[in-house]
Amino acid sequence: MSASQKKTFILDTNVILHDSTCIQNFQEHDVVIPIVVLEELDNFKRGNQIINLNAREFTRFLDNITGSQIFKAGIPLGDKRGKVRITMTRELHPVLRAVFKEDSADHRILSTALEIQEVQTSRRNAVVLISKDVNLRMKAKALGLHAEDYTTDRIASVDELYTGKELIIGYPGDEIDKLYKPPYEIPPDNMKKYSTEAPVPNKYFILKTENHSVLAHYHAGKDLVQRVDKVHAYGVNPRNAEQTFAIHALLNDEIPLVTMTGKAGTGKTLLALASALECKRSYRQIYLARPIIPLSNRDLGFLPGDVKSKLDPYMQPLWDNLKVIQNQFDDKDKRNEKIKELLELEKLIITPLPYIRGRSLQKIYFIIDEAQNLTPHEIKTIITRAGEGTKLVFTGDIYQIDHPYLDSQSNGLSFLIDRMKGQPLYSHINLEKGERSELAELASNLL
Repeated sequence: MSASQKKTFILDTNVILHDSTCIQNFQEHDVVIPIVVLEELDNFKRGNQIINLNAREFTRFLDNITGSQIFKAGIPLGDKRGKVRITMTRELHPVLRAVFKEDSADHRILSTALEIQEVQTSRRNAVVLISKDVNLRMKAKALGLHAEDYTTDRIASVDELYTGKELIIGYPGDEIDKLYKPPYEIPPDNMKKYSTEAPVPNKYFILKTENHSVLAHYHAGKDLVQRVDKVHAYGVNPRNAEQTFAIHALLNDEIPLVTMTGKAGTGKTLLALASALECKRSYRQIYLARPIIPLSNRDLGFLPGDVKSKLDPYMQPLWDNLKVIQNQFDDKDKRNEKIKELLELEKLIITPLPYIRGRSLQKIYFIIDEAQNLTPHEIKTIITRAGEGTKLVFTGDIYQIDHPYLDSQSNGLSFLIDRMKGQPLYSHINLEKGERSELAELASNLL
């Protein structure tokens, strides 16, 4: 690439908090870190959440490479890589003082970008501000700066995201008949002819002919298409094909990683929890957790009360799902008593996701709810900590994001589905039909 094509990327704080290794992803281009970004990172260095770890990791990385040149010409990041440089901004650029009243960290970052762009005016779009903050990007564009989102871990298209299942109409009737007779499995030969693509590990199928149909699953290890039976999980019965597929994956000990997506009311969390209880004897503990995204992104300290009273509102939906399962049984039913026993002995733990940090993940059935509010790096951190015998289940709706810097293409759940498709240890199912009530389904579709 010629020098005229080389760019200078200026990083916002939220990019570093999103991915502590971000400066390694700009190839031969230079990276500039405004000094105010380091000041902001200092405010995040204490705590146990991923953003706190990212702040500390990034600061340590800079400390390891820091020399006097990092404040001048910059320090090379490696062979055929660009340089990283820290810049000082003593006061706001005159343009910013004329437009904005407030002297804030965001405006200091914009000021740095304007100053660098003025030095490099001979190269169109040579200076690019990288930020997860839409408003900051809009401000930058208003000032004539080129601004982009951090897209390294962003998937190409949500419309093409793997659904985990396929409906095949007109499948040979004699092949369907074979799935109803021992050994209830057939070679996948016809899949290449009737399916839109070659079967990938753990993909589910609804095979239909004029007279009958069957639910099936592709077992890559055996290279066979196997029938999927409708089974219950701790008293919870599947109400449609997708829920049947979900329970099959959730109870399958050969699949340690499962993702489920779907709108509210499709039964994601309920199915995951019921399945965990159904196979509880195979695991040391059941963890049910979710990330904490405070209302309007305000800190939890804003809420009154102690830690428990602050966290209870975020955990209540998980307790509600457990109550639905318990309410199926009489108070003296052994299955109801078993749930109470699991809670008392802390064999079943419902907790905010940050509180899981530091715990051993050996032989754990670990359900992470609302996973669409996690970053790709957070998802990776959770999965890479899973020990032997642990099963991880991520559930969420990729269209209902509460995180201020994530969307349907950049959240960790979408990223996980996109990257894990086709892996033998992984299964995904997208639940489409709401099962709460006719009214809930109508509201979900129309409002």
